[in-house]
Amino acid sequence: MSNKHKALIVGVNLNSRSNFEESMEELKNLTEACDYQVAGRMEQNLKSIHPAFYMGTGKVQELKPFLEELEIDVVVFNDELSSMQLKNIEKVLDTIVLDRTSLILEIFAKRAKTKEARLQVDVAQLQYLLPRLAGAYEALGRQGGGAGLKNRGAGEKKIELDRRRIEDQITDLQKRLKEISKKREVQRKRRAKSGLPMVALVGYTNAGKSTLMNEAVEMYGGADSKKVWVKDMLFATLDTSTRKIELPNQKSFLLSDTVGFVSNLPHNLIKAFHSTLEEVREADLLLHVIDISNPDYREQMKITEDTLQKIGAVDIPILDVYNKADLTDIEIPLMIEDKVYISAKEQVGMDILMEAIERKVFKDYKKVTFLIPFDEGDVVSHLNKHATVRGQEYKPEGTLLEVECKVQDCEKYRKYIVAEETE
Repeated sequence: MSNKHKALIVGVNLNSRSNFEESMEELKNLTEACDYQVAGRMEQNLKSIHPAFYMGTGKVQELKPFLEELEIDVVVFNDELSSMQLKNIEKVLDTIVLDRTSLILEIFAKRAKTKEARLQVDVAQLQYLLPRLAGAYEALGRQGGGAGLKNRGAGEKKIELDRRRIEDQITDLQKRLKEISKKREVQRKRRAKSGLPMVALVGYTNAGKSTLMNEAVEMYGGADSKKVWVKDMLFATLDTSTRKIELPNQKSFLLSDTVGFVSNLPHNLIKAFHSTLEEVREADLLLHVIDISNPDYREQMKITEDTLQKIGAVDIPILDVYNKADLTDIEIPLMIEDKVYISAKEQVGMDILMEAIERKVFKDYKKVTFLIPFDEGDVVSHLNKHATVRGQEYKPEGTLLEVECKVQDCEKYRKYIVAEETE
């Protein structure tokens, strides 16, 4: 018998939304990811949200017998609720009420492992709580509450004091995040100086990004590379991990695993995870990892595309990676234009994926032979570091280097070129 708390999920289908069923299925997955057992579901078709109760008042009353019958511990709503709606619903139902945003924040709080991720989640939670202070005492009191927020029925003065305290906390946390962000920025600049292209994994949560990263590390990452944590759950990865991938032809690039997306990802979370999501904005190529075995994969693709738009990651080349294709009737590996069909877990198609990445990120590279005078050792050093050296030979006039390098380096050191591959 399960010891998990039981949840009832509730949604309002506004004007027969076409994606309502998918959003309710996603809410079920999110609720389970938060370690609740989904024991029931209720929905209502409406033309507009009820300003005081989200649902119609009669429908909220209808929920009460369900709670007793199914022994429900928490009711989870499919949209973000206002402070008044939360307070009114809790008063009628006399149980814990979570909205979609607080549910996602709770998942993030459980998953956050590093100092940065914990600070980011703390900021987002406090920013969510701030406009809801008036109704927070009852809700948090019933849940066991956070520090200093257990007092029920506190007056306006108490609320105002807590508002200031929370604002001070947010300011302090943001300062600490800025310090970490500066370190991350230094790391990014160092990586940019290395001249290695940056490839970022993006996609709906649990699409297989971390599994793909681990397979790439195992096959091409070299002995000193470390794998990232993988688990079959929503938001298993909250922290960005970057690994160097060395291809058999000596070319290398950096691969970053990033936090997964979900529909209506809370605005405060996007803001809080700003520095983490910088990795996506500064990539040379995005690998949009899609779980093609999921019946709702098209909707999940749209969610990722919308989120990329929100964080300003536009005009970056994208390669669509249809993962878990072994669970479908598609014969893999398969590549059609900018679409690659693979199974990262079964290591099928990883080679054609790497070839596709190589074609994308190294397209501005040229094969050139330089003859560099011995007194220009810094040029040899630069090319050894930033280009793929195919051959090196010492001649009486200097060092003969056969390289594959960026067009910029080709132009910069044009006076040393003795042979050049033409298109």
